[in-house]
Amino acid sequence: MRSVRAIAADVRAGRDSAVRIAREALASLEARGDLVAVTCLLPERALTEAARVDAQVAAGSDPGPLAGVPYGVKDLFDLAGLPTTAGSRLYADAPPAATDAEAVTRLAAAGAVCVATLNMDEFAYGFATINAIHGTTRNPHDPSRLAGGSSGGSAALVAAGLLPLSLGSDTNGSIRVPASLTGIYGLKPTHGDLPLGGVFPFAESFDDIGPFAADVADLALAWQVLCGREAPVASTDLRVARLGGRFRENAEPDQLAAIDAIAPDAPLIELPEIARARSAAFLITACEGGALHRQALASDPMAFDPQVRDRLMAGALLPDAIYAEAQTFRAEYCARIEALLVDVEVLLAPATPTVAPLIADPRITIDGALSLARADLGIHTQPISFTGLPSLAVPLYRPGKLPIGLQLIGRRGREVDLFAFAARLEAQGAIGFSPPPFVEVKTPQGAALGAHA
Repeated sequence: MRSVRAIAADVRAGRDSAVRIAREALASLEARGDLVAVTCLLPERALTEAARVDAQVAAGSDPGPLAGVPYGVKDLFDLAGLPTTAGSRLYADAPPAATDAEAVTRLAAAGAVCVATLNMDEFAYGFATINAIHGTTRNPHDPSRLAGGSSGGSAALVAAGLLPLSLGSDTNGSIRVPASLTGIYGLKPTHGDLPLGGVFPFAESFDDIGPFAADVADLALAWQVLCGREAPVASTDLRVARLGGRFRENAEPDQLAAIDAIAPDAPLIELPEIARARSAAFLITACEGGALHRQALASDPMAFDPQVRDRLMAGALLPDAIYAEAQTFRAEYCARIEALLVDVEVLLAPATPTVAPLIADPRITIDGALSLARADLGIHTQPISFTGLPSLAVPLYRPGKLPIGLQLIGRRGREVDLFAFAARLEAQGAIGFSPPPFVEVKTPQGAALGAHA
């Protein structure tokens, strides 16, 4: 699949057809059902949107900066005419959404073409994309491994080269974790900065949406469209620091080596009370998630994925006083962290503590002991969500190895600094997308189709 920018340029110039591109994307997605990344293909919608783009080009008007770009959305974005299931059988027969989510509306206005809804952990509660209805999304670099979650379907399809762009959500790491494990770029924006209208909630205190792409320029373009406003100018002199303490205790040697090579003279900063911050994030997430689903848990508990149900029930039983204490600590903590960033524009940290774990044994090593990947792949992302700061997951460039990424963490509202720094690292060859091994697959009609696996 070509880049977002290349597709849009060709469609806007009339060198390619949005309808042809949409048909190709739909056939590719149908052929790669083995990734377990798609929950619903949308051929009628996609071809209608694509035809509209082609008609605009034919009439001499500009469809927008994403003209003809096919994309998919995590299965918690409202799409008009479809039930918004959030990955749960509980809402499989829910009334269809009356309108699209605001983010989808903005992408459509820019000429993008929505082709599919994508797999996720039920109600976004997990870091693995193990779904009781649709199955476990597979990592295109090694199908025996997890793609990460909860936006695993969104990440896997971009990593496989089947879509140039997708949307996910990130509450405690659900964009950055799968981006790291599949070797692509994923953005968790400044909390509350991108539109959440029409997105099924998980925990309001931390919920955000963001894009996935295979290079930083494509990601920045999608972010700009989703913002709906003019972006600020990036800082010219980007001061960098490395995160130490817990962020270096559970990391791959290649991550630490890359961080130290990128910024060898940068100060090593240790965030205060990091374990307490993550515990408070767990409590707030559990309380808000439990409260959201309390009525459904009481009326139809067996409709939930058992692992998700148990965590939501535990959250629903937590005392209000504990939730209030955690929120008070969060407000104090955020002020302390922002004070640390007065002299720094970019913080460097690992995105995940390890490469993708095996589906057959979904555990990872944390502090020398085995731990469930579904809960602890977000050990480095969850504390950053707690602060509300923007964080960009970028892939280390290491062809032939399983992917793993870094986080570039910035000041509130300064995503442009993260994009600028990532572009510099990309140009230096420190980071970048490494495609999975190439294989030939067959479309349902029997035609040969190149794909990555």
